[in-house]
Amino acid sequence: MKIIDLEPGDPRLEADMLPVLRELRPHLTPELFHEIHRNGRPQGLRFSAAYGDDGTCVGAAGWRIIDNTSSVRKLYVDDLVTAAAARSTGVGHALLAHLEQHARATGCRELNLDSGTHRTRAHRFYLRERLDIAAFNFAKSLPTGGAEG
Repeated sequence: MKIIDLEPGDPRLEADMLPVLRELRPHLTPELFHEIHRNGRPQGLRFSAAYGDDGTCVGAAGWRIIDNTSSVRKLYVDDLVTAAAARSTGVGHALLAHLEQHARATGCRELNLDSGTHRTRAHRFYLRERLDIAAFNFAKSLPTGGAEG
């Protein structure tokens, strides 16, 4: 397996990685993905893709380095997904190890991610990978297109 950090403009972002990412984020159209990447890149958004021995993209990770008051510096994982056909083959483990290397190399104190409460299989994986449940995440949906009426 080979893991590659993809740079803006790399055609593999859309051709290879986006189909895998859409398994986790089905709302992502190519246009929306490009908009998010364009706006998120200055905020630190990066993408890494895992490729199998046959050259097929089998995993994707969106991530960023964040400095904040609670953890000082952390690598936050926005997205972590293994293609359905490649699950339980070590892809997720390899992607997490790759991200942990980035975190250590940049002086992060932790690697952090959020996971939807319904994703119990993912939670079992994260616990096996020695991630702890360290916080609750609270969210409030906000209307788009203007102020609340």
